[in-house]
Amino acid sequence: MKNILYVLLGVMAGFALAGLLFFVSRAPAGEAIVLQPAPTKSPIVVHVIGAVPRPGLYEFIEGARVQDAIDAAGGLLTSANVDSINLAALLEDGQQLNIPYKSGSEPVETFSEEPNGEDSLELPNDNQDEPVEENTDTDLVNINTASLEELDSLPGIGPTIAQRIIDYREENGPFNTIEDIMNVSGIGPSTFEEIQDLITV
Repeated sequence: MKNILYVLLGVMAGFALAGLLFFVSRAPAGEAIVLQPAPTKSPIVVHVIGAVPRPGLYEFIEGARVQDAIDAAGGLLTSANVDSINLAALLEDGQQLNIPYKSGSEPVETFSEEPNGEDSLELPNDNQDEPVEENTDTDLVNINTASLEELDSLPGIGPTIAQRIIDYREENGPFNTIEDIMNVSGIGPSTFEEIQDLITV
């Protein structure tokens, strides 16, 4: 009698286990998770002007800083007022970043009054009938004969670069054109732009 009871209990336990397995296997599964790519953010556009070699519009990723904009525009001119710039400031879309000049180093702009009474910016014109007044040779620094002190007086040229100019002309001979001074280490286009109207050969 006990054997029959044990058999019945075993059969009932088997049915219960089978039912449980059937229920678990039929439970609805959740939907698979699909990872979507992160949305691509539009670049921000900044207008860089002032004391940089290449002012203009530049695009940056979000989170770029003022130093990134200065680097994109070719760096700072020697006449830039670095002390008034926060290089770590974040850039904003549509921002105009004006790099200030040192006091007294701002580019000179001349205006002339048109017949209609409006002011207009007067730009140099090589085709004008009247000759443009230029500095005479006596006012210019001759880079082939100037002393270290005279070269040091030029903007952007310190004692170290002045000595390099003297060493260069002693090793390679006199400069043929004022543009040849850019062959001297430490004198790039931005420095040459500042001194080209002050030197001669």
